[in-house]
Amino acid sequence: MVVAVALGAVGLYWFQPWKLWQNETIDEALPTAVPGASSSAGNGDPAADPAAGPQTVAQGSLISHEHATTGTVKLIKLADGSLTLRLEDLDTSNGPDLRVWLTDAPVKEGIAGWRVFDDGKYLSLGKLKGNKGDQNYPLPAGTDPSDFTSVTIWCDRFDVSFGAAGLKA
Repeated sequence: MVVAVALGAVGLYWFQPWKLWQNETIDEALPTAVPGASSSAGNGDPAADPAAGPQTVAQGSLISHEHATTGTVKLIKLADGSLTLRLEDLDTSNGPDLRVWLTDAPVKEGIAGWRVFDDGKYLSLGKLKGNKGDQNYPLPAGTDPSDFTSVTIWCDRFDVSFGAAGLKA
């Protein structure tokens, strides 16, 4: 009996099934600049002009993988030249250890696409802030966005994509 209770407790901790019924909505505004980032305004680059505002460099629509997932992904260049990944109108399931990854993997529909994103190059932008809403993930300085062709909401605990989007200029 004690062993069964212990196994049940470990199973509950590992799978965290209650998260399937818990939603966390995030409503972050579109960023304007990264605090403390140096501006390259005045160098003749219109994209670096603070008056130009944020510009969408690439975007895509999320498709479902392991869990129903919808929303838009945008790679945004801010006036100071920094890059931010923005999730808009995200709607997916909550889960244990969800991450936002930029990857070089192709987005495949169905089960064929569930596990491809850790096969090649990927960059974790951190934990998913919430399973619903609008949220921003700054890219580390020096990141070359041309190295990445897709975004995935990745469950690190089970090595599976909840949903993904290809990035198109």
